Amino acid sequence: MVHMSTSTSAVPGPPLATAPPPTVRRTSRARLSFLRRWVSPIAVLVLWQLASSSGVLSERKLASPTTILQTTRELIADGTLGAETLVSLQRVGIGFTIGAVIGMTLAIVAGLSRLGDDSVDPLMQMLRTLPHFGLISLFITWMGVGEAPKVALIAMGVTFPLYLNTVAGIRGVETKILDAARSMNLTWTQRLRHVVIPGALPHTLTGLRQSLGIAWLSLIVAETIATQAGLGNMINNGREFQRSDIVVVGLIVYSILGLTTDAIVRYLERKALAWRS
Repeated sequence: MVHMSTSTSAVPGPPLATAPPPTVRRTSRARLSFLRRWVSPIAVLVLWQLASSSGVLSERKLASPTTILQTTRELIADGTLGAETLVSLQRVGIGFTIGAVIGMTLAIVAGLSRLGDDSVDPLMQMLRTLPHFGLISLFITWMGVGEAPKVALIAMGVTFPLYLNTVAGIRGVETKILDAARSMNLTWTQRLRHVVIPGALPHTLTGLRQSLGIAWLSLIVAETIATQAGLGNMINNGREFQRSDIVVVGLIVYSILGLTTDAIVRYLERKALAWRS
């Protein structure tokens, strides 16, 4: 008897579906999240435009988005928006620089020395409780109605958040690390550069973001009082002539400038603190 053996050949099945790599999934989720975040702002703009077009929202009370866009183009074309924005940026730049230098210097003195802490910190704690927006009248009495009181108001708003956060960062440096630096015979300057500043950097950058936010708020208050140039002056003129479109354009520019400076600091924060990730 002959036994016949049959051999069965494997029939290839459909290819197995492979899951996308984690990087692709993260990218897709990030894009979807980005798109979702734009849904509510766009919906508000659409409803705003519909309310204006239907007459529910009066143009005298609040201009429509299309009117604001047209006004923005006109202000850019005649150079008004650019010139006023540059004036405001200059005020913030000078005031922020002065306030940052004062805040950082006093923070280093108070954070690194017990004598410095006893001398500086009580006065700073007292001054930071003052409502500095309420000091604008006093600043005008002391300095007149020029640029000085505006810059002083911005500088004062910047000083305290930066001081408090930097002091907290310096005091948060572990004693063991400082002792190790001393045992390596590092000088005071070397310990400051290689140990204290890197250790306090996260807190300092947080204070920097807070200070920038307060700087823009201080600018808005300063420019609405006795000013002849800047975004605040443009807003005041729009208010006097009942041009809500000009007022809104000025407020939008304030917001964009604030968000831009905050984004710059967050970028620097990611780069400077990359070692923590």
